[in-house]
Amino acid sequence: MLHNEKAQVSLRLPTPLVAEFDRIAAILDRDRTWVMQKALSQYLANEGAEILQDAQGLEELDRGESVDLEDVLEKARTIVNAAEYRRGTRVG
Repeated sequence: MLHNEKAQVSLRLPTPLVAEFDRIAAILDRDRTWVMQKALSQYLANEGAEILQDAQGLEELDRGESVDLEDVLEKARTIVNAAEYRRGTRVG
């Protein structure tokens, strides 16, 4: 779907919530739809994006596209040990 294409959406919201959107729209001299679009876009950019990233990660795990935690920890230990050795702070 192109960004300039529109889809009709109908939903039922609590009256106080709609009143808040109307107040904001009046203050900004915009219509309610514009304010709701901004709110939905902000949601998608923040919390919605996190949900989509989590779902993508789970899909990757389901496909076996993961790295073993022990491999990651061993690589981290190697990096830390090498840095400590170079600084002469290696303990044990």
